[in-house]
Amino acid sequence: MPLRRWRARTARAVALALLLIMSTACGMSGDDGGRDRAGSANQGARGDQKVTPKAGRGRPTATPTPTPRSDSKSLAWGPTEAEWHRAQQTVAGMTASQKAGQVIVAGFQGTAAPIESLRRYHVGGVIVMGYNLDSVAQVQAVNAALHAEARNEGRDWPLLVGVDQEGGPVARVTEPLTEFPSYMTLGAARDPLLARRVARASGEELRKLGFTMVFAPDADVTTGPDDPTIASRSAGDDPDLVSAIVKGSLRGYADAGILSVPKHFPGHGSVPADSHVSLPVQHASLATLERRDLVPFAAAVKDGVSAVMVAHIDVRAVDPGTPASVSKPMIDGVLRKQLGFQGAVFTDALEMAGVADKYGSAEAGVRALLAGADVLLLPASAAKTHDAIMAALSSGRLPQARLDEAAARSIALMLHARSTAQKTPSEVELGGAKDVSYAASLKGLTVVSGRCEGRLVGERISVVGGRSEDRARLTEAARKAGLTVGEGGDVVHLLGRGEAGSGAVVVALDTPYGLARSSASEARIGLYGRTPEAFHALVDVLTGRARGGGRLPVHVGDLPAQHCR
Repeated sequence: MPLRRWRARTARAVALALLLIMSTACGMSGDDGGRDRAGSANQGARGDQKVTPKAGRGRPTATPTPTPRSDSKSLAWGPTEAEWHRAQQTVAGMTASQKAGQVIVAGFQGTAAPIESLRRYHVGGVIVMGYNLDSVAQVQAVNAALHAEARNEGRDWPLLVGVDQEGGPVARVTEPLTEFPSYMTLGAARDPLLARRVARASGEELRKLGFTMVFAPDADVTTGPDDPTIASRSAGDDPDLVSAIVKGSLRGYADAGILSVPKHFPGHGSVPADSHVSLPVQHASLATLERRDLVPFAAAVKDGVSAVMVAHIDVRAVDPGTPASVSKPMIDGVLRKQLGFQGAVFTDALEMAGVADKYGSAEAGVRALLAGADVLLLPASAAKTHDAIMAALSSGRLPQARLDEAAARSIALMLHARSTAQKTPSEVELGGAKDVSYAASLKGLTVVSGRCEGRLVGERISVVGGRSEDRARLTEAARKAGLTVGEGGDVVHLLGRGEAGSGAVVVALDTPYGLARSSASEARIGLYGRTPEAFHALVDVLTGRARGGGRLPVHVGDLPAQHCR
């Protein structure tokens, strides 16, 4: 739906909401002490009003707030009315220091549980990175210790324990967990139900390890080879395709009882820089963003997603010179007012250069709260960020109502995580996780030229290109299928991102753009991934045992989206 129609619908809904509020005001109980109520995380584009605290030290002006979800048939995955009220009551009983900590999701060094962050700074959550992992057993023990400490401190809501586990090139927890394919694989498969199965399988594995949140899926629309950061992490370059796959993934994570955070609003796939190392500049007009980058986020909001991550991107058409993660026009204006989002807003990692170089990580946290963000992800120092929030609160720069609102959204989200985790998924047939990963890789595998079925190689193949691990994995899969691997065989040329090559069969393991400049006597193939199951699917296609079902999810030179029909 075009954004201008969203705005019209929002305006009508706001008017209706105001009439209903005025008509029932006498029968509603007010919040204790005039405290602002946190907005609902699941109202989507329904146009309900958000909390607008009065700036400064004075008492906030109470304004109407969204009605939390109560319809059990709704697709919304956000907190219920009871969970919202409980979160608000919890925040009302907190000290200022506890509130300041609640909005921080801290990182940590080493492989031991960061208990001190909970005890001293009252952090609302912890993010586990690759450098915090030794083994699956170790991370499970770390997560268990964190949850136990939260209970010991008297928290009656779950701790946010999150991880970047998108699949493909971004997966912090590896063996023995299943390696799932890159998101572009799912875009090539063009099957939201399959995306749902993959997300559910991954989410269930993460829940068993004690994670309560996953920072996925990637809702970015890639614009092609000029996208250096997102690339195969995106489902494709068609906003509607990306929207469909993202919605499937969100449902799958909900099936698994794990909270998910789509990212990187307002879209990182169309900027030619990496926000980890600099502040990317988005030069596109707002109209272009509405037609392209914002579409998957608008669709997720409409379905009731309860959290969104905001990127460190300078959107010149909205708030020039300011990263979106600390921009009130972006968060409060575009995300909340235009798209109608009322859930929890997460920043991208505040240790990233895209925001830290400009403000410093701790100051960026304060600015993010003032802009309307609710959860500050991975600041360089939880201690310094906590101190900065307390100082801003003490000086009156940060209104108490704004911090209360952010803390309530965080707690309500985690209360909902507990109720979601208690559900038994039954709508989607799962099967073994590795089987799901294989099915996704096979359905996404795209033959862009040459033979569409039957054997593509003889009994002996020579594997060239790619990384050493790629060659080893393909060799293992080939030998299991009865092929001989060595010199003198049919050449299977593996391509990394941006590479081109030639052989009997040429296979792009990342983005498929290099296939347009490659040549093959038998077939050119987009595999989009490097997982064991991806190579298993490739070997099955090479030997004629299976047929790939994918279509190109991005434009690749003059190649048609679908070669094999």
